[in-house]
Amino acid sequence: MKAIGYKTPGSIDSKEALMDIELESPKAQGQDLLVEVQAISVNPVDYKIRQGRVPEENQYAVIGWDATGIVKEVGDQVSLFKVGDKVWYAGDITRSGSNAEFQLVDERIVGKMPASLAFAEAAALPLTTLTAWEMLFDRLEVAKDNSNNTAIP
Repeated sequence: MKAIGYKTPGSIDSKEALMDIELESPKAQGQDLLVEVQAISVNPVDYKIRQGRVPEENQYAVIGWDATGIVKEVGDQVSLFKVGDKVWYAGDITRSGSNAEFQLVDERIVGKMPASLAFAEAAALPLTTLTAWEMLFDRLEVAKDNSNNTAIP
């Protein structure tokens, strides 16, 4: 599969900062979904990780976390999704990222993408909306109605 990766961390202006690469396509197992990535967004975490994360020896690192896509394969323990579902997510920073044609994502951090949004629109939302949620409800402690997870006016 095609991906964008790097072998040496550092500044984005380096000639080898982000390179077009070919990797083996992953296979879904356990609670993983194999998602065919349709759109991604870029957040500050992307460049911060790119500057400092050292890939395993002789391996490429693939960054990118906010993404949308279509489920192409499900692991044998998946219960929440099926092949063909349109999904969105802010991926797991400890795993290979979304700057690739396909990505493995644990179903427990994935949501069904709203039908009212295009892939590109939806890809801009996962991390930013999680950040807004944490600010409102975890930091500012805005009261919420726990029966439907909405703020109380």
